[in-house]
Amino acid sequence: MSELPSDLSRRIEEHGQSHLLRFWDELTEANQRSFLNQLESIDFGLFASLKDQSASKPMGRIEPAQTCAPDATCKSIGEKILRSGELGVLTLAGGQGSRLGWSGPKGTFPATPVTGKSLFQVIAEQIVFATKKYGMPIPWYIMTSEENDASTRSFLLDNNCFGLDRTDIFLFKQGEVPVVDKEGKMLLAEKGKIAVSPDGSGGVLGALQQSGALEEMESRGVQYLSYLQIDNPLVHAVDPVFLGMHVSGDSSQEVTSKFVKKTNPSERVGVFCSVDGRLRIVEYSELPPEKAKQTDANGELIFQAGSIAIHIMSPEFLKNTECELPWHLAHKKVSYIDIETGERVVPDTPNAYKYERFVFDILPLARCSIVVETCREEEFAPIKNATGQDSKETSQAMQLRRAICWLEANGIEVNPNARVEISALTASCSEDLQGLKMPTSVGEHDIVVL
Repeated sequence: MSELPSDLSRRIEEHGQSHLLRFWDELTEANQRSFLNQLESIDFGLFASLKDQSASKPMGRIEPAQTCAPDATCKSIGEKILRSGELGVLTLAGGQGSRLGWSGPKGTFPATPVTGKSLFQVIAEQIVFATKKYGMPIPWYIMTSEENDASTRSFLLDNNCFGLDRTDIFLFKQGEVPVVDKEGKMLLAEKGKIAVSPDGSGGVLGALQQSGALEEMESRGVQYLSYLQIDNPLVHAVDPVFLGMHVSGDSSQEVTSKFVKKTNPSERVGVFCSVDGRLRIVEYSELPPEKAKQTDANGELIFQAGSIAIHIMSPEFLKNTECELPWHLAHKKVSYIDIETGERVVPDTPNAYKYERFVFDILPLARCSIVVETCREEEFAPIKNATGQDSKETSQAMQLRRAICWLEANGIEVNPNARVEISALTASCSEDLQGLKMPTSVGEHDIVVL
């Protein structure tokens, strides 16, 4: 093989990307075939339009979003849905653990403070517990990446899917988008390979559609998805109150979201806002500083509703919103092949632009949506960094505190320095511990695993 199909060559030229073929004749036949497959997978027409789609637009009138407290009376509604088998869990797990000093997928990272269970195991055991409690299987949809898909599959199989039936786990890969320079020219990662990057959390919509996951949900009768990211071991993957609130009221919501109160104006979380009358999450970097610092008469932040990437969504709604999500640009450092010399260049400063979509951009598209407060100590302790805030150390400290609080809620005296871990197979909340055999007290040097 030496010639590129003429129609493909023409499309590449028409969209100003002819430089990609600079080294075509230097490639082996095997590399040419691989490169051809990649080139044929790119919608050059769509890509040419991304520059206009991602252009920044004025923010508009920003006001605090309307929020509400959890409504325990909705729990029975959520439990009815769980007993009918209409809930699935959707987890974004495409990242690697490199920022944590971990060589594998982030989901394989040992997260719990005593037994060192992985992030995947924490979620899997919650699903196992809920499956037994409500008597119906809860399918688990996991979005991986090209980089970690194979290793994620191996990890789950090697651990017998942590007690879940293999047929109840559906893995699918996130899409990738070419990386461009400031002129919009795609970069080459190798002489026969375009540099690409993941298409962002919003890419889950297209990936669900293309992988057949949405069809699989329909065949199972899944009407609701519990959306979460893999890096938060305190998350309640199955929350009947939250689920019940999603379907309660005059009309069911298309998206229901959780928030925690921001600790300070500069906390690096998006904020639920009303922008020109539509619910949106405004990134912390985009919220004007004067608004971020604004307080009420009690000294509390007015823009306080911090997003923790926990939602309930309808698969039907996701199916109809994929093409409507906007694209965003991120300026990054990307190694590339110099077109003139053929040498690899490793830049010291950002040189390239990555296109991505954000799942939270579905909020303005929803006809009905509510934002529900949750307690940070109960449900938000992400592991994002190797050290400092949102690290394994801070997350495990919060995991310990929650476990101690659950014991204390059941009348058990616990020294605050004790090491306590409560398995998701044992309880999903403090009430689940009632009636279980437990110690009457826990001392300073005790280690308790329930």
